[in-house]
Amino acid sequence: MERPIVMAPRIKTWIKRSLIGLFGAAALLGTFAAFSHGSAYRHGWHAMSDEDAAKMKTRLVERAGERLDLDEAQKARLGVLADKLREQRNAFVGETKDPRAELQALIAGPTFDRHRAQLLVQAKTQAVQLKSPEVIAAAADFYDSLRPEQQAKVRDLLQRRGRHGRHGG
Repeated sequence: MERPIVMAPRIKTWIKRSLIGLFGAAALLGTFAAFSHGSAYRHGWHAMSDEDAAKMKTRLVERAGERLDLDEAQKARLGVLADKLREQRNAFVGETKDPRAELQALIAGPTFDRHRAQLLVQAKTQAVQLKSPEVIAAAADFYDSLRPEQQAKVRDLLQRRGRHGRHGG
């Protein structure tokens, strides 16, 4: 009597890897699409000159300072958070001058360049992992420096943003 061939674990592993790869590629493509068109402000701080980024940071800190009634120490912590976020975004984007060209390179041949796509996903993931502790620490330092009523305003602003979309709060 022949033994039945059991391939279910391999198939399940293959399906899991395929789904993870698909979602990773979708996230990568979404990121590339976000960075591939628009003005410097839509590209994010990476595409801005240092001078423009400093102006944007100043406006952000002033606007948040007014809305949350921040003192100078809190504004300084918010500035550190803004700097850490920009550093993380720059690390995530890396040396990419033309994200659209990178995406096009993945589909330039008769088959999708899976190896290159995986390398891009790994590089982006590593950039996020390396910079995240600094961002988390800066966010925690800022939030923890807020008075309870300021924390409540932050929670309320985030809740309203989530309900009304990007420009609705």
